[in-house]
Amino acid sequence: MVWERLSKELILPQIEARDSADIFEQAGGKLVSLGYCKDSYVEALKIREKDFPTGVDMGGVGVAIPHTDVSHVLKKGIAIATTKKPVTFVQMGTDDETVEVRVIFMLAVDEKGHLELLQAILGILQDPHVVEKLSNAQNPEEIINIIKEKENSL
Repeated sequence: MVWERLSKELILPQIEARDSADIFEQAGGKLVSLGYCKDSYVEALKIREKDFPTGVDMGGVGVAIPHTDVSHVLKKGIAIATTKKPVTFVQMGTDDETVEVRVIFMLAVDEKGHLELLQAILGILQDPHVVEKLSNAQNPEEIINIIKEKENSL
């Protein structure tokens, strides 16, 4: 279950962000400062995002799931950020289509189980009502509870 892996200290609701780099600095910076990732993590996110965009249109609602190569990760973790205003990301699998994102699941993953985690997160985010609830949540506990409720209903 995704919700069991979440830590309140890695959940950043309603952040002010101008662009994806801003989100990487804030959420990625939190993963670095709390010892989940190496100092190289934030820059690696920015570089990877240029080559492999992570924006996903989930039925009219935008989400992003950025991550890096495992060489930048010290231990597994998931940072979740929501933004006050939508931030433009390039759509996954394209070079120029964009999606307006308000919910970001930033992953610090190793080689084992990362595809399963990605599938579990996508299972949660496929419900536009859940994404809407997440985007409006005001605190970490609320975000964890929304995810827990959704996973328990699957």
